[in-house]
Amino acid sequence: MEKKLYRSNDRKIFGVCGGVVEYFGWDPDVVRVIWAITAVSTGLGIPAYIVATFLMDNRPDYVSRYDGDKKE
Repeated sequence: MEKKLYRSNDRKIFGVCGGVVEYFGWDPDVVRVIWAITAVSTGLGIPAYIVATFLMDNRPDYVSRYDGDKKE
């Protein structure tokens, strides 16, 4: 089976860092600290996160927390 990078279902903001954690198997705190340092020191972290949010798909089993509010 082909491994694919998805946004995580375990989200803090949009699931980008969580998706990287799931794909590479890294520690979540390390990924978020690296992102925060990049965002503060170079200013590239925030635009990169926004771009990744649009480029990465949701996991196939993702269910929005708002889906339960819909009336059918």
